[in-house]
Amino acid sequence: MHNKSANTRRDFLRHLGASASALSLPLLSYADNLTYQREYNRVHSLVTNPYGTELGQPGRKLGIALVGLGYYSSGRLAPALQETQYCRLAGIVTGTPAKADEWMKKYNIPKENVYDYKTFDRIADNKDIDVVYVVLPNSMHEEFVIRAAQAGKHVICEKPMAIFPKACQNMIDACKKANKQLAVGYRLHYEPFTKEVIRLGQEKVFGPVKFIESSDGFRVGDPKQWRMKKAMAGGGPLMDVGIYAVQGSRYVTGEEPISVTAQFSPKTEPQKFTEVEETMFWQFQFPSGAVSNSTTSYTAGIERLRASCEKGWFELSPAFGYGPLKGMTSKGPIELPHVNHQAVHMDGICKDLLDGKTLPNHVTGEEGLKDVTLLQAIYQAAETGRKITLKG
Repeated sequence: MHNKSANTRRDFLRHLGASASALSLPLLSYADNLTYQREYNRVHSLVTNPYGTELGQPGRKLGIALVGLGYYSSGRLAPALQETQYCRLAGIVTGTPAKADEWMKKYNIPKENVYDYKTFDRIADNKDIDVVYVVLPNSMHEEFVIRAAQAGKHVICEKPMAIFPKACQNMIDACKKANKQLAVGYRLHYEPFTKEVIRLGQEKVFGPVKFIESSDGFRVGDPKQWRMKKAMAGGGPLMDVGIYAVQGSRYVTGEEPISVTAQFSPKTEPQKFTEVEETMFWQFQFPSGAVSNSTTSYTAGIERLRASCEKGWFELSPAFGYGPLKGMTSKGPIELPHVNHQAVHMDGICKDLLDGKTLPNHVTGEEGLKDVTLLQAIYQAAETGRKITLKG
């Protein structure tokens, strides 16, 4: 989750004790030669018209239950669900009774659609809820994705999908066994500026991509929050916003890296970073010969995606936050509509579910597994000081 608040989940964590105890990126660029603006307008007209001819079930909205009511749910997802056309906020799962009361009043959620971590599995009997969105610390994703699938619900899981690849695979397998679809919270895959840099890179508009800078970081707040605890987060900024930098270099090239080198920076605040890294650097090599250089940090802000090509360049800065994003190329600015990232993300997923379609590969659990595999390879490279060869 791209959460730059110093929020903690201490309230609900006090209530969790009783809860039940290789690589290729599909193209996202357009298949025809339409300009991005024309394609965006066509898609946007459908998003804003729930009775469009391409919609499988006119007027039908899928009910989403949010699991975990921290900053991202309260500050981003719940407000976005007031703007969506194909889904709605139907339920919540929280270990804090006061939050449950507040959300029921604020969003008119019926009591029978409110669960805690003990009663969560009863969601299987609730026909008002179609999709469960898991918005919990990284270490808890596996348990609640599997429980949601076993309850017969489609699932969206925040990124990173899990801490280790094995957990990702367990989640994928559980959803397949339940015949339910699993998506990962790649909101930027539905965002116009991001889709445009994907097009520019993968269609080689400025010639082949040669060098990429893809970095994301911010200054973290409360040192007691869950993301500073290795057992819950799996690591520091790499497991938080570093995944955006990993994604950026992958989707600009449309390739998978074939090797990685990485380095930890010396800790400038060792009293604060007792369990997780403070800052990291890594370098990918790609089959085409392109190379990327990335930074992620919890000590200062950095947010940039830039590609240097044979015949020009393009960049987003800011590149990964909630917006507004800003783009520029060697031929001038990128001028596109600004959208609510979370709304278009959830609408995109739920429209496919309503239409009975298989979700596109770039937002599925398999994509999440690829990222987590790379995150662990980056750690391995930094810990060993060696270049790690990847499957590519």
